[in-house]
Amino acid sequence: MSVLAIENLSAALSGRRVVDGVSLTLAKGSFTGLIGPNGAGKSTFLRACLGLVPASGAVRLDGLDLAALRASERARHLAYLPQERETAWAMSVEAVVALGRLPHHARFAAASDRDRAATEAALARMDLSAFRHRAVTSLSGGERARVLIARALAQETPVLLADEPLAGLDPQHQIALMRLFRELAEEGRIVIASMHDLTLAGRWCDRLLLLREGRAVAEGPPEAVLTAGTLEEVYKVEAFIGAAAGGLIVQPVDLSRKEKNEHG
Repeated sequence: MSVLAIENLSAALSGRRVVDGVSLTLAKGSFTGLIGPNGAGKSTFLRACLGLVPASGAVRLDGLDLAALRASERARHLAYLPQERETAWAMSVEAVVALGRLPHHARFAAASDRDRAATEAALARMDLSAFRHRAVTSLSGGERARVLIARALAQETPVLLADEPLAGLDPQHQIALMRLFRELAEEGRIVIASMHDLTLAGRWCDRLLLLREGRAVAEGPPEAVLTAGTLEEVYKVEAFIGAAAGGLIVQPVDLSRKEKNEHG
């Protein structure tokens, strides 16, 4: 069984520690939501896992030290959906999705049957087949997000890291994406996605990691992490927590009493 072990991971930006000694062990088939207030270190945590920012600690997949690999080799193990979705080149949707196959063959090599099949499957899974010949620069923000998700799917890695993948999507596509991540986990991948929507995190993730000021405050099943006391302490809000249709409902309703007093 694949295991992703993140051990005492720390990272600093401009001399300030942004991620501070975070450890997390995830097994194949898990979907983990990375939550926390703005500035908690979620994006830097994901980028540190990927080797995109200088970091200490270790990230191992089945005992393999991912930091010791070249970037092209690491990309066969980890796929990344960044928060930034701007595209400068008027490439077709199909060509952008096919970029996910680059880690799997030699530079300038022609696409293989496996590459074409993976690209087709990713286009179909993200409902983009009809868009394949359109320039990605002509798409809406939500459509571009789906293209980049398809590119990550085409990469066919055991681990998928996504930074705020729900941003810019309407409710239908937000729920569809959470369903997709859940399906990918059930198919055997390890998925970690940062997000702000606590209800979607609580309903679809099997585990949550809550960060505050770069440190892990809580980690575990959603019902153990999304408590009224924790939300008041970390987010400074009062929240309604209930259940409907077999899942959690978490809705912030006001500032915490302390915050209201401080704001008059």
